[in-house]
Amino acid sequence: MSLNDSWMRRDLAVLWHPCTQMKDHEQLPLIPIRRGEGVWLEDFDGKRYLDAVSSWWVNVFGHANPRINQRIKDQLDQLEHVMLAGFSHQPVVELSERLVALTPPGLERVFYTDNGSTGIEVALKMSFHYWRNSGRPRKQRFVTLTNSYHGETVAAMSVGDVALFTDTYKPLLLDTLKVPSPDCYLRPEGMSWEEHSRHMFAHMEQTLAEHHEEVAAVIVEPLIQGAGGMRMYHPIYLKLLREACDRYEVHLIHDEIAVGFGRTGTMFACEQAGISPDFLCLSKALTGGYLPMAAVLTTDRLYQAFYDDYSTLRAFLHSHTYTGNPLACAAALATLDIFAEDNVIEANKALAARMVSATAHLADHPHVAEVRQTGMALAIEMVQDKASKIAYPWQERRGLQVYQHALERGALLRPLGSVVYFLPPYTITPEQIDFLAEVASEGIDIATRAAVSVALQPGAPSNFHDPG
Repeated sequence: MSLNDSWMRRDLAVLWHPCTQMKDHEQLPLIPIRRGEGVWLEDFDGKRYLDAVSSWWVNVFGHANPRINQRIKDQLDQLEHVMLAGFSHQPVVELSERLVALTPPGLERVFYTDNGSTGIEVALKMSFHYWRNSGRPRKQRFVTLTNSYHGETVAAMSVGDVALFTDTYKPLLLDTLKVPSPDCYLRPEGMSWEEHSRHMFAHMEQTLAEHHEEVAAVIVEPLIQGAGGMRMYHPIYLKLLREACDRYEVHLIHDEIAVGFGRTGTMFACEQAGISPDFLCLSKALTGGYLPMAAVLTTDRLYQAFYDDYSTLRAFLHSHTYTGNPLACAAALATLDIFAEDNVIEANKALAARMVSATAHLADHPHVAEVRQTGMALAIEMVQDKASKIAYPWQERRGLQVYQHALERGALLRPLGSVVYFLPPYTITPEQIDFLAEVASEGIDIATRAAVSVALQPGAPSNFHDPG
């Protein structure tokens, strides 16, 4: 028995993996990873896999990055953790100062949580609570876009719209207002991204006009709807939304958990619209992919609505045990140092251009409806019929064949349903991008060439974490 097989058997005897139909692993082997270095992951049998999805979109500067490693080691010798209620520490103060300086103007207060979903919960609760403290308790609903994803805790699911994750739990969810997404994949032929995004904003305008007196906030994934299939739209939508939220006195929440820290071509996606949201939710790449942490930045105006004598009961009494953990702060500080010292955003422009050229040929593939890109995120949409954009039946799990082929070739490409995407670490080389494009092209050819087995079939349409 190989070392991989041994670890796989031990795993399957005790673990329940996230976003996984565990029965799949009767036929789909788990891959136990022994170590990581740079863009590579290595299993116990010595095979390497190029991490093209940054290990669920978190690892921006490579595995076992020596600069981040050292910062965490140095911190470990000083302080591993202390509660942030009534106490503070150097790394969390320094990180907060740097985030306030780095993010768009007006975001002056930082609240920490343990992960992206709980960060979203904080923003939703703060918005609701702000209006209550301000004497406007009717403002308690949230507006969100169709095809959106904001996490998998209950309130975060409520403002999401990916059926695979929400349908089962509908009786638990908040009553939200859903507005059609500006997703430019769905634009009419001949219409530009900007024109389509402007056109689609009419739905948001109408919803806010009709419901603003009961709406606390609008929440969006700026520029890229990740879990919904890497669907993209133009920054003009964000600019129009900021203006409308101001007019209708509604908060704007930007979920940049997946797209922040350089992924869209700017440090933060909202920069491309020249705006500041009322809440900016950050996680994933915040710590370079090392440790769980999220930060919610908001304005001093919001902060002041909670600042009062304890007896008024206006305080935001929300907490997580590991809030502001010093080790996670150290990883985040090292990550920000790399951004500052290595001119990362500028360097990424050449890598993004290489992603374009390496995949350009796929635009002519008979079963590729679109190759789209925003910064360091590129998506290839496989379809049954190119002209009509008719999707493959989800039961066929075409993306699974791409995933399996990529593993055989030494790459971790985990599609979103029938959408193959690259979201690599920023340390990837042009030659490694060419390799990924080659592997993806081969996988797409295999997946679209013939009828497929549906033996590995989940109980609902495959999407985000499922390699189908």
